[in-house]
Amino acid sequence: MISEAIVEKICIQTPGATVTGTLIRAPAPRLAVLINAATGVQASFYAPFAQWLALERNAMVLIWDYRDFGASGRVKRSTATMTDWGLHDATAVRDWLCARAGVLPVWVIGHSLGGMTMGFQPRTEHLERIITVAAGFGHVTDHPWPFQAKAWLLWYLLGPMGIALRGYLPGKALGLGNDLPSGVFWQWRRWLLDQRGVGGDPDFGGIRNPGFSGLVTCVAFRDDHMIPPHAVRRMAAWFPGARVEQRLIDPADHGLESIGHIHAFAPRNRAIWPYLIAP
Repeated sequence: MISEAIVEKICIQTPGATVTGTLIRAPAPRLAVLINAATGVQASFYAPFAQWLALERNAMVLIWDYRDFGASGRVKRSTATMTDWGLHDATAVRDWLCARAGVLPVWVIGHSLGGMTMGFQPRTEHLERIITVAAGFGHVTDHPWPFQAKAWLLWYLLGPMGIALRGYLPGKALGLGNDLPSGVFWQWRRWLLDQRGVGGDPDFGGIRNPGFSGLVTCVAFRDDHMIPPHAVRRMAAWFPGARVEQRLIDPADHGLESIGHIHAFAPRNRAIWPYLIAP
């Protein structure tokens, strides 16, 4: 096992934008891993997990921010959509990493949005493995109460009102984490209010690529109120050509108080990291 990873800042051209990332790698990596972030979560959040992968698995790991978000720009006056983030940016960044990796096997680990859109991206057939974490085919009614009440409030009142006042979703002011482009919010809202989910979106419908025939590991958490385990299981339909493994993690089984939707990659929950990537 190596003692220190090499860190390199990266800029990648995507269709109509430039995104910023960080490549964290072992000196002689044997595996390349792309981490696609959840909605509203900056790449820096995944840095400790990426360092762990580099050190423990002798990997090169790319973490990056979607266009007009985090280190890749500002949300104000952005025209970015979920289609830009989940298809255009994610595919271009993956192509870049595959070119950099050469003959190394390539994995994609997608958190929430980063996993939900993998079944709709082109050129996935050359990947060795896809791991989705807290990603699923969910509808607003899948949320348990009282979390569901908060979701209805966001979609119908707080979100539209915040965008009308500021021109973007003021996520920080609303206690939702980070600010988001208005186009990202509206498309996200459409997915969660449509029983067909991402597959019912005209920007995504029909794009599904069944070419990936490898292993997809769908990781769910028992205490995830945003994308509950049953919503994670439904997502198998978006990988029609793959071998899909469902994995349910209970925080209590690992001596943890909670994991939820976001914090699987937080250092406090590093006890579950080997289980996220176990074969």
